[in-house]
Amino acid sequence: MAVRTIQWKNNRVIMLDQRLLPAREIYRKYRDYTGVAQAIRDMVIRGAPAIGVAAAMGVALGALWVRGKNFDREIERIFGTLQKTRPTAVNLFWALERMRRVYSEHRSQGIDAVKRRLKDEALKIYEEDIAANRELGKIGARFVRNASRVLTHCNAGALATAGYGTALGVVRAMKETGRNVEVLVNETRPFLQGARLTAWELGKDKIPVTLLTDNMVGYVMQKGKVDAVIVGADRIAANGDVANKIGTYGIAVLAERHHIPFYVAAPTSSIDLNCPSGSEIPIEQRNPREVSHIFNRAIAPRGVRIVNPAFDITQHELISAIITEKGVITPPFQHNIRNYVHHQ
Repeated sequence: MAVRTIQWKNNRVIMLDQRLLPAREIYRKYRDYTGVAQAIRDMVIRGAPAIGVAAAMGVALGALWVRGKNFDREIERIFGTLQKTRPTAVNLFWALERMRRVYSEHRSQGIDAVKRRLKDEALKIYEEDIAANRELGKIGARFVRNASRVLTHCNAGALATAGYGTALGVVRAMKETGRNVEVLVNETRPFLQGARLTAWELGKDKIPVTLLTDNMVGYVMQKGKVDAVIVGADRIAANGDVANKIGTYGIAVLAERHHIPFYVAAPTSSIDLNCPSGSEIPIEQRNPREVSHIFNRAIAPRGVRIVNPAFDITQHELISAIITEKGVITPPFQHNIRNYVHHQ
């Protein structure tokens, strides 16, 4: 896909404002880390891998403008600000840990040297993410052999990553090998990532797409119109439980009921071995206005009580396989994830 989610250019971070798609393609330029942090919080950029890349670039950008004897204190402020942006996507913390390690290892070389190293590491994380997604897509396309009608939820495409995508990376790779593939996309309330972003991406790539409201999943499965479900992940626990966009758990339950394989596609940076199970994953609670309004127009009575969790947990028992850039992890996940990560 020609559209770029995030770029580093002339010591600026440039992001496609995903809040405005599909109506407008507007790129925002950020020259300081506070702007990058706000962009992550406000979902100018979203998707776990893309958030990780943005956080890394935010650290590098912030470091560029720090001067003098307060360098170490200001760097800690930069890390602290970015760590507080969104709590669920583990890629954010994975990327920040990589940046912190580079900072610690090269701080003794002087301020200018560590600034260069941080910039290089952020760009490395960016390039690695694209390469990982492409490899994940190839592996997934080989593994998901008997599916031509794929259902997905939210957006796990190029817009959710540095490029190419995870769940949609598998779909793209299927198409690139000459297979006929069509995608059923849930609208993904309340932020409408499926309707606004996934359907837009697939249209750009000329991949057949059918848009569903979220409550149509059971119907299309019952009618035999789904061969496989492929979704992304914001965090994968050590036992294989997965945090993904709210609504994923219900789809997994329906897939099991209808004997449809349910696959998770995510880079290994989304695996959190320090998190024993999904019950330990923090679930972000977002502004109730996202539920009560669509494009600033009220659709609910004023004052009604609203809950708005951004994610839910799909237990590992409901997952058929986890597709990564290093291979496919199959059950039993409690054993295989840890061995897989340690031995690859």
